[in-house]
Amino acid sequence: MSVKLDDIDLGILRLLQKDANLSIDTISERVALSRNACWRRIKQYEEVGLIQQRVALLDADQLNLSLVVMVMIRAASHGKEWMDQFHRVICHMPEVVGAYRMTGDLDYILRVRVSDIAAYDRFYKTLTERIEIGDVSASFVMEELKEGTELPI
Repeated sequence: MSVKLDDIDLGILRLLQKDANLSIDTISERVALSRNACWRRIKQYEEVGLIQQRVALLDADQLNLSLVVMVMIRAASHGKEWMDQFHRVICHMPEVVGAYRMTGDLDYILRVRVSDIAAYDRFYKTLTERIEIGDVSASFVMEELKEGTELPI
């Protein structure tokens, strides 16, 4: 379902993307809207699924998850059964923090967070034990230049 958004809506959403802990009073003051009207709009965003969830962003380095690996996969099959199984497998592997079905030479790219090369090797072995893969390769991220959660609204 699509919601028609005005400038006030976009302002509220920008503020919430930066800090979901802002009070209704602070948000309403910054977008020049009454407290109740602001609260009603936020509730509507949640009801229609525009706001999907509110989360805490954690520091991966402090949690010993500083290695980011981009895993490129070619499917063993392109049938529905294989794709469904692949989806189930990766959804049950917490190391996978992003998964994308692609066009072109690769079928899937996974963004994986682990502590080190040994942890990636364990991830790789578990993945390939759980599902047959046509080909898999990985690139280790040397430097994160930009990582974000805010959509460009």
